[in-house]
Amino acid sequence: MATQFTTSSRLHPRLVEAALALNEDRLDVAERILKPHLKDDPLDVRAIRMLAELAARIGRLKDSEVLLRRALEIAPGFTAARANLALVLGRLGRPAEALELLDEVFQDEPEGVGHLNLKAATVARLGDFDEAIQLYERVLERASGQPRVWVSYGHMLKTVGRLEDGIAAYRKAAAIQPTLGEAWWSLANLKTVHFEAEDISAMRAALEQPAISQEDRFQLEFALAKALHDSGRFDEAFGHYSDGNALRRRYHPYRGESVTRLVDKSIELFSAKLLASEGGCGAADPIFIVGMPRAGSTLVEQILSSHSLVEGTSELPDMPMVAREAGAYPAAAAQMSEDQRRSSGEEYLKRAAVQRRTGRPYFIDKLPNNWMYVPFIHLVLPKARIIDARRHPLGCCMSNFRQHFARGQDFAYDLDDLGSYYSDYVRLMAHVDAILPGRVHRVIYEQMVDDTEAQVRALLDHLGIDFEPSCLAFYETERAVRTPSSEQVRRPIYREATDEWKAYASHLAPLEQALGAVLASYPLAPSEWTQS
Repeated sequence: MATQFTTSSRLHPRLVEAALALNEDRLDVAERILKPHLKDDPLDVRAIRMLAELAARIGRLKDSEVLLRRALEIAPGFTAARANLALVLGRLGRPAEALELLDEVFQDEPEGVGHLNLKAATVARLGDFDEAIQLYERVLERASGQPRVWVSYGHMLKTVGRLEDGIAAYRKAAAIQPTLGEAWWSLANLKTVHFEAEDISAMRAALEQPAISQEDRFQLEFALAKALHDSGRFDEAFGHYSDGNALRRRYHPYRGESVTRLVDKSIELFSAKLLASEGGCGAADPIFIVGMPRAGSTLVEQILSSHSLVEGTSELPDMPMVAREAGAYPAAAAQMSEDQRRSSGEEYLKRAAVQRRTGRPYFIDKLPNNWMYVPFIHLVLPKARIIDARRHPLGCCMSNFRQHFARGQDFAYDLDDLGSYYSDYVRLMAHVDAILPGRVHRVIYEQMVDDTEAQVRALLDHLGIDFEPSCLAFYETERAVRTPSSEQVRRPIYREATDEWKAYASHLAPLEQALGAVLASYPLAPSEWTQS
């Protein structure tokens, strides 16, 4: 009974309707169909799989995992559900588990193009970019008309520094499907690509298509805004950035009060006495670069990765997961025993190890959002280094407003939210500075641009490693870079980006108001936050 679904060619009419709704991105309709259907038939694994897909699309990845595992309990031979589970696990930051599932998928369906594509994405998450490129090329040999595969292929080429090949892949995707927003935004996101007048016309035409999806629309809005920015049409550009952000925010609202509460509670619980207590894992190899996105963290990572003792990995999702596995954060973290702290530190190192490719003694984790977990990092890895990459609040926040993030940065879609988030970040870091003076080394982006050698030497002194000239020639270092700044760090430091926000100064009153005293005190924190 459990595997009959695999050979049956007929779907229940309700599932046909639900599938159409999912295909058309009418998720509310699909949910209204699937949930009652599963009440009537709780063992219908195809309906469970559809509901899992719906959950994944709205960001409820853990719910999706639970549903897919339920489907596989009922029908162990449901290969499509196993492939879906591998996809979800990859997005949850567990690519090693996903790869094990894909081995089983390939045993059942060794020739599946979709499975090859998924394996390419999974090995890319593990940092095996050359293998990922080879897999994408195998897919494109058999399905060259797939625009999204061309985009994924372009991402990998860009990551390893094959810029011209990456641009060609993105252009191919846009030629196949001119309304594919991801192709246009991927070109815009290279920063070094300059759009021509015909590109602007093509994007405008795509936005006028009535059947365009919401996801394509907001990516096109960001891409068109970048094209207009490069043309010096800043007011027009701001309008499109605002439209794209408003659309993104509709589907990914920011719960700013929860971040503010987390910071309030962290300041209350993580006292000087608590953070001075014994415990944790004694490993000294992690270097955490924290702060706001678009604040120069990729630059700092590239500089350090040019040192013979330091390996750059990427933005690892592991520390937030480890922190929250200990219980409700931050309350549970403040109650951890010495053994629990050590165990959490060891668990982080175990997870991060899958991303390491060299025998260098130090490695970098540059997930910006780790600023929320700096007290926890100190508790579980007391010898780890922590660097705070900070940039002028107006420049940093406007750069975030102009950046379309795939996921995880919901604060970036509104100027008020950006100001609030930046302020919360500065407030928690000021608390850490007050109770653990010198524990965190701060790199101010503008100072790094103005006097690079002095700042690099100070950074290396803090880490306790000798200066190497290669750190100043960081742009010559060949390594994979996955973040939006990938092309910028492959050329010498330049000043242009520091003042770009001034082109939008007339639009930034809401941001200035939300930042409040943080703006006036930069690069320091407001004085009222600097007392323990």
